[in-house]
Amino acid sequence: QVQLVESGGGLVQPGGSLRLSCAASGSIFSINAMGWYRQAPGKQRELVAVITSGGGTNYHDSVKGRFTISRDNAKNTVYLQMNSLKPEDTALYYCNALIRSYYSDYGLRNYWGQGTQVTVSS
Repeated sequence: QVQLVESGGGLVQPGGSLRLSCAASGSIFSINAMGWYRQAPGKQRELVAVITSGGGTNYHDSVKGRFTISRDNAKNTVYLQMNSLKPEDTALYYCNALIRSYYSDYGLRNYWGQGTQVTVSS
């Protein structure tokens, strides 16, 4: 199977920065896209940022200009650089990837990480 493992979450003060990482491993043939979602208590999960294999990116309006998504295709890893963090950014951040795998007979499927907590507080 395919596994996604996130890291880099933590507690920071408003205005601070964090960099999240997500590494994909397993029976991977190709990765079409990788991205980050977040979910705060009492709210629906929302897309934060996504990047395709070709390098195209898309961001939620609330993080434009503050967050940057990037990827290292050779390492099957996606990053989310978060600057100028606000208390409203506090949430559980999930890595998501659209992957073709040998296990699924090259079918295109979504995979999720377990999540990493980001807390922005003074």
